[in-house]
Amino acid sequence: MSEREEGEVENADTKQHKRSNRFKSLDEKPVNQDGFAKEWPEEGLIAMDSPNDPDPSVTVKEGEIVEMDGKQREDFDFIDFFIADYAINVEKAEEALAIDSVEFAQRLVDINIAREDIIELTTAMTPAKLAEVVNQMNTLEMMMALQKMRARKTPGNQGHCTSVKDHPVQIAADAAEAALRGFDEIETTVGVARYAPFNALAQQLGSQAGRGGVLTQCAVEEATELELGMKGLTTYAETVSVYGTESVFKDGDDTPWSKAFLASGYASRGLKMRFTSGSGSEVNMGQAEGKSMVYLESRCVLVTKGCGVQGLQNGGISCIAIPSAVPSGIRGVLAENLITTMVDLEVASGNDQTFSHSHKRQMARTFPQLVAGTDLIFSGYSTMPNYDDMFAGSNFDSYDYDDYNVVQRDLKVDGGLKPIAEEDAIAVRNTAARAIQVVFRELGFPQITDEEVEAATYGDGSDDMPDRDQAADLKAAEELMEGDITGLDIVEILADHGFDDLAENMLNMLKQRISGDYLHTSAVIDGEFNVTSGVNDRNDYQGPGTGYRMSEERWEEIKDIRHAFDPEEV
Repeated sequence: MSEREEGEVENADTKQHKRSNRFKSLDEKPVNQDGFAKEWPEEGLIAMDSPNDPDPSVTVKEGEIVEMDGKQREDFDFIDFFIADYAINVEKAEEALAIDSVEFAQRLVDINIAREDIIELTTAMTPAKLAEVVNQMNTLEMMMALQKMRARKTPGNQGHCTSVKDHPVQIAADAAEAALRGFDEIETTVGVARYAPFNALAQQLGSQAGRGGVLTQCAVEEATELELGMKGLTTYAETVSVYGTESVFKDGDDTPWSKAFLASGYASRGLKMRFTSGSGSEVNMGQAEGKSMVYLESRCVLVTKGCGVQGLQNGGISCIAIPSAVPSGIRGVLAENLITTMVDLEVASGNDQTFSHSHKRQMARTFPQLVAGTDLIFSGYSTMPNYDDMFAGSNFDSYDYDDYNVVQRDLKVDGGLKPIAEEDAIAVRNTAARAIQVVFRELGFPQITDEEVEAATYGDGSDDMPDRDQAADLKAAEELMEGDITGLDIVEILADHGFDDLAENMLNMLKQRISGDYLHTSAVIDGEFNVTSGVNDRNDYQGPGTGYRMSEERWEEIKDIRHAFDPEEV
């Protein structure tokens, strides 16, 4: 019998190869439950450097870009027009394009060249030039560049705060704990759209119970989102989406100009505004025009820049399954984060939607942004169990808090969070739950029972929460949306019922809308209501001893994990 015949089992109908036990075991590993694809450049299923990407070029005449990336002005689509006229530093464009891309990539990682010395050139690059520069860099080099190019020196973090039941008491309690853990921003969304005002109110109130100064948003339909902000129930927005091809824009009945008009609506009412994009969205819509994901994302980044908003949430986001399925896709996601910083925008660097069954791969996806530091390392760390995450689950959730804190401690990196004591978490959760109980009672909304307060104080997720009368809640939520109640009414109720600190925090957040200081690039607000941004906390990294260095106070916070023993007590 031949060697091949010995490895085969035959019966009357089928012939099967005998399998390796090693490979059978490997097939059972979580990573092999993920989806992977080979590259398909003709349809845009390629992360970087597609053979169909244009070569970078630019021609300027009388202060106007008349040719860009191989297209004459008369052949521009509306994205090209918008980028050429509003997003590029025209005065420096030809100089920036004349620099060899390898040489420029070297400047990005060179610690002897400061961010401020090259930002006027990176903001003068065309989409193809930005893509070509990052194509020259490996993952480590992109991390080095990201550490230097992010706008704000101090890194930060952002979390999701949702409930599969849209339970207002649970959302308030989770928001309070998230704020105590260090998140600079928290966002909620809804299971049922009409719950939006309750979720926004609960999150805003809860976050200020945990720590004053936390920014909040409610990710819903854009007009509703703006109205919630005008009522003082949110402080920022980031779900205005932009795309890299004209056909995808048209599918949404949008243009870059309509996005800019909407952005001005938020800014004029004192709301921080960030756009959303991310690799893979054009492929997902079947309209990538054969271009690489990073090239198309560079167009999204420049549209965002042209609209005048403060920053961009990118890094795959809801389409992360697409770039993560192709070779070099996670490197491409890091590249799009880097491009965002190169054009001097705040970057909320993804790490939000879950994409892999493998914990090792989940950590590997987050590692570059965590170690390099970004303005907001996550744009949606799930602050509750993933089964409650109405954004479709996050790469990290509340069960990963201790892992995340230990990794910060192991590597001495600042990922924006800190360990907290159990009793402190219980205290702020209880304050938030009792406060929203009072607010609901005083506004005549459906009663929040003591049982609900108790469940939210000590609970883990919505499985621990009593069910509510959703019909009654939705009726009251509509009244909140359609009536004259604003954030100021909430402040008054809290102050009248002994929640003085919380009332003051809520009032201070409303004041931010008037001063507008947090409308600067990469702005966040600390517990003393000081605004730090890319303006007053400029990133000056130039190698060891420069840039962000953890203070002793901050290091003591990160070191103090719950289960470390004290040698003096042994």
